[in-house]
Amino acid sequence: MKTELIIRSNSSDIDFALLRDGRLVELNKETNDNKFSVGDIFLAKIGKVMTGLNAAFVNVGYPKDGFLHYHDLGPQVQSLNNFIKKVSTGKFKEFTLKNFRFENDINKDGSINDVLKSGQNLLVQIVKEPISTKGPRISSELSIAGRYLVLVPFSNRISVSQKIEDNKEKERLKRLAKSIRPKGFGLILRTVAEGKKVAELDKDLQNSLERWKTTCKRIANTNTPTKILSELNRASSILRDVMNDSFTSIVTNDEVLNVEIKEYLQEIYPEKESIVKLHNSPTPIFEKYGIERQIKTSFGKTVSMSKGAYLVIEHTEALHVIDVNSGNRSNKAKNQEETALEVNLIAATEIARQLQLRDMGGIIVVDFIDMKTVENRQKLYQHLKDAMALDRTKHKILPPSKFGLVQITRQRVRPELEIKTREANPNKNGEVEAPIVLIDKIEAEIERILSNKNDYKDITLNAHPFIAAYLTKGINSIRFKWFVKHKKWIKILPRDAYQYLEYKFFFKKKDL
Repeated sequence: MKTELIIRSNSSDIDFALLRDGRLVELNKETNDNKFSVGDIFLAKIGKVMTGLNAAFVNVGYPKDGFLHYHDLGPQVQSLNNFIKKVSTGKFKEFTLKNFRFENDINKDGSINDVLKSGQNLLVQIVKEPISTKGPRISSELSIAGRYLVLVPFSNRISVSQKIEDNKEKERLKRLAKSIRPKGFGLILRTVAEGKKVAELDKDLQNSLERWKTTCKRIANTNTPTKILSELNRASSILRDVMNDSFTSIVTNDEVLNVEIKEYLQEIYPEKESIVKLHNSPTPIFEKYGIERQIKTSFGKTVSMSKGAYLVIEHTEALHVIDVNSGNRSNKAKNQEETALEVNLIAATEIARQLQLRDMGGIIVVDFIDMKTVENRQKLYQHLKDAMALDRTKHKILPPSKFGLVQITRQRVRPELEIKTREANPNKNGEVEAPIVLIDKIEAEIERILSNKNDYKDITLNAHPFIAAYLTKGINSIRFKWFVKHKKWIKILPRDAYQYLEYKFFFKKKDL
């Protein structure tokens, strides 16, 4: 698998596109005004303590207060409270916690009134960015993520990522973590720690400890609310989380960012520093790598797939709904069950991509095409799980019901990515889908037609003059690419009477 990271920078924000084998699978945006990112740590002030909710609202500097539930306090929140009081004076500088006296864990079923008081200061971490009308979701159980491990202050637990399935490897990593764990800190071994040596783990640990010390130094004489530790920028966090041997190129159009990425890779993956390139072409970077086209065709309400199948994606207040459609297609399958299985497997692959691409979270209900046999439903379930295995976001998939419904829950920590894909209608007022979306539909229709057993002498496409001109423009036109791919020439006739996105195929069969 070939993985590429393409980074587009402009004056106001930075866009990150992650490609696997040329397919866009993840799109992130970092804006200059985003002051509340997942992982940021704030010295905040407790506002209202709500006994009925067993939670508190906390002022972190956002117009809406952050929400802190009792279960997100962490068992050692009393130790954290005492630590903040001591460090705030500026006299206590033992940030390593070696000689710090720890309090007892709080009661799991206790009341927040017994732990927090209105007006007190507390270190909190953003675990869910502000979404819609809600403020950020926060936690006082702090963690500092590194490349191979996560450092957890005021803890003594050592745990290993569940994605590492080899029990011997888990035990090995636990032994190594135990040998380097500093007193007063817990460690979580990440998936990428698999197979790593103790020296690599210790180097990563020391980097995280330095970030913790930097955080503590900023507590003294600091007004609340104040951000005292920022999560890595999106470029660094993406590389930290997904960087592996499959990466073949990292390309950016920003000289400063190019240098920063090289410096970061020198720390975490020095052998990959050479794959970082600066984009100097006059062609915009997202157009050069085909990303702009994929954005237009992937973020609409309707998403086309191969062989004429398509998805319809709709978002309600409570959940996302995805409908799988086979489309107007002819298939070589022997029966309806085989057709349904084939379309469902194609759809499962695309759905896994769409969830990650749009960063859809919460409850997702997918209406697959009904299948009668338990065996086929199990095949679909396993295929969907495999397709979502590369998704870093926590998720859970339930097996298909007898009605063909699959329920998915996916953790939502950031607002869903919404991109406008519709354009002004040149024929009249209002908007229509971008023409590039129509081209994808036409290409899928051609593929379906040519996969049919019927052998056509002539295939003619009638379309609006604008679309016809777009398809035939230039020597290396889209129509010519169709000819190279399918070895069949498609006649294209402009029709003034057609609406902008209206088209129709006409066929003439060979004489028998």
